[in-house]
Amino acid sequence: MSTPTKQTKKPNNSRERSFESGFLDFRSAWALAILFLGILAFAGLDLITDFRHGTTLFHVLVEGSLFVTSAVGLFLMVFRIARLRGERDAFREEASQLSTRLAATLVDSNRWREEARHLVQGLGVAIDEQFERWDLSPAEKEVGLLLLKGLSHKDIAHARDVSEATARQQARSVYRKAGLTGRADLSAFFLEDLLVPQGPTSSDPDETNDLT
Repeated sequence: MSTPTKQTKKPNNSRERSFESGFLDFRSAWALAILFLGILAFAGLDLITDFRHGTTLFHVLVEGSLFVTSAVGLFLMVFRIARLRGERDAFREEASQLSTRLAATLVDSNRWREEARHLVQGLGVAIDEQFERWDLSPAEKEVGLLLLKGLSHKDIAHARDVSEATARQQARSVYRKAGLTGRADLSAFFLEDLLVPQGPTSSDPDETNDLT
């Protein structure tokens, strides 16, 4: 009895690209902050020198405008850096929590896989022993397992390289020797005590034709 295979999920790189973009903004903000700081320092020193040695009002206004603009730019860059640092720390915290949850999920998955392996092996042995009690032939045992897996008569015929009529006849032989009425009874015989009942499902055409 085969177990379902997990589909490999393609990684989503949007968060990674977002982090890389944020990192570039962080570096740019630092570069601009240093630039504004340098301009601010230069303009401040120039203003102090001009006041000491005297200069025109126009020159003072130009230097003062440059000083104020640099101060505002430096303030905005410091604010930007602080916000980016907060986003980076939040991203790292989220990544850490995700890594913790992933590790816990892997532990649960490995534990379930180990438990399911013993259950499936035990169920397979029990099914084989019951098939022996029903005195099924090797071909009928194989058909019985494929029926339990949910394959249609057409799929069973293809898997065993026989005609669909032969597969249908062998399925009827399985039901007759087991004293069952069809596919649903066969599945219920082995699985009704293991599975939680689900809601009503759509009827299977093969199920209505099992005894025809």
